[in-house]
Amino acid sequence: MRRSFPALLGTTLPAVVAIFAAATLLAAQTPASAETLLERGGYLTKSVAACGRCHTPRDGNSNPIAGMELAGGAEFTEPGTGHVVAPNITPDRETGIGRWTQAQIVNAIRNGVRPDGTIIGPPMPFSAYDDLSDRDVTAIAAYLRTVKPIRHAVPKSQYTMTLPTSHGPTVTHVEEPRHDDRIAYGAYLAGPVAHCIGCHTPLREGGQQLDRKRAFSGGRQLHPYGQPGVLVMSRNVTPDPEDGVGKWSDAEIKRATTAGIRPDGTRLSPAMPYPWYKGLRAADLDAMIAYLRTVPPQKNVE
Repeated sequence: MRRSFPALLGTTLPAVVAIFAAATLLAAQTPASAETLLERGGYLTKSVAACGRCHTPRDGNSNPIAGMELAGGAEFTEPGTGHVVAPNITPDRETGIGRWTQAQIVNAIRNGVRPDGTIIGPPMPFSAYDDLSDRDVTAIAAYLRTVKPIRHAVPKSQYTMTLPTSHGPTVTHVEEPRHDDRIAYGAYLAGPVAHCIGCHTPLREGGQQLDRKRAFSGGRQLHPYGQPGVLVMSRNVTPDPEDGVGKWSDAEIKRATTAGIRPDGTRLSPAMPYPWYKGLRAADLDAMIAYLRTVPPQKNVE
């Protein structure tokens, strides 16, 4: 399945017909800074996509454990889902993904299918990741193959729900928005890459699908990673002046995103991955905020 990234603005970016993984495609999408594929993958993994917020185990204070980056083991309970344990995604050959090919890693991230054909369950955000561009999903997969292998066996997740037979049509090609189109690129970062939409959008009643009519309006129950059984409610981040962040300045939104501090000085829950978002590039954070200013304001649902 080939697609262009929907900019969440009611429009679709122009698609360019190309072959996934062709060198010309990857070269054409490289930013003007001549960022290499591994540099891009490292940046996304360690900041925007914040892979470690689920895949790095936490200590008793919900802080990432040093030296265990991406080694899995963080536990959390999703309402109606079960007890989930994040897997080891380092290239350890016995307890991680060291035996997986790069293409298999891409397929797991984008389509939720392991090399043996089994389906990966939630909370892995496939409804967002299936819109990752070819270059970015390839960059993340390539980078994961270079990180330090950590021998760390983790138990399997125990789901109380029945997993689907697939997460939708197989996606093989997605274009990336131009980085100089700030709104479209901000939508891409806040959607598929950082998946802000995944935490800050409620689910449809009785299901696991996002209620996109209420995108970014908050109200979704979340767990602070590494604190099983603890639930918090995601915030409305639409531009509504009363219930959302319409009265927050750009600087206040940046501080909340990267330092976990609200305008009134109180701290956000560790469910917000600000330890990773503090590595966001200034231009990327500006693009995300510019996009969020354009989404329809929404009131909280009582």
